[in-house]
Amino acid sequence: MLECAKTFEQYEALVGEVDRIFNAARQSHGDCVRCEVGCCDCCHAVFDLTLVEAVYMNHHFNTALNRKERREILNRAEKVDRQYYQIKKKLQKMYVDEGKPPEEILWQLAQERVPCPFLNAQHQCDVYDKRPITCRVYGIPTSIGGKAHTCEKSGFKEGTPYPTVNLDKMNDRLFQLSVELLREVGAKNMKMHRSLVPPSAAVMIDYDEALFGTQGQEKQ
Repeated sequence: MLECAKTFEQYEALVGEVDRIFNAARQSHGDCVRCEVGCCDCCHAVFDLTLVEAVYMNHHFNTALNRKERREILNRAEKVDRQYYQIKKKLQKMYVDEGKPPEEILWQLAQERVPCPFLNAQHQCDVYDKRPITCRVYGIPTSIGGKAHTCEKSGFKEGTPYPTVNLDKMNDRLFQLSVELLREVGAKNMKMHRSLVPPSAAVMIDYDEALFGTQGQEKQ
């Protein structure tokens, strides 16, 4: 197994920071933050994971869950991954063949609903404690590309100023952590730090020495 302990520690520190931001928003705008047990609206959003998040999720998927749990998630992931492929194929056609502007494509992406492979039959997350940052900020105001977003079930009103999480800056930090991960494992292709995959692919990919090109290298 690849050694990523130092990078994982830095990633978990960022996760802790994000959780504190969410809790602060809940404390200051409790009437607007309506996340509650049993709500799984965010578990049907279509999104990708950065490399560091994907490797982190993959690691805990393989070490913290038993065989039965992993098999059930993989079965769901295989089905979900096919849905992701069809969605991305449609969006690519909108952009390349139809010349639709990025704003329209992002709007269309936001309308897509696909259940996360970690969402079980009881509408609970099988990896809740290790869930990605996207899941942790869902329900409070965020911005990406200069556009504000929030959960439709929340009480935040358009046009009213609120403390907002800048996802562009957050992604920059995640990309930098992905660089640190590649350095830590001694990867040959540092350009991999920009790779993005959906959660379904993250559990099916083998993040091993062959993938990172570290086979045959002597450990320092």
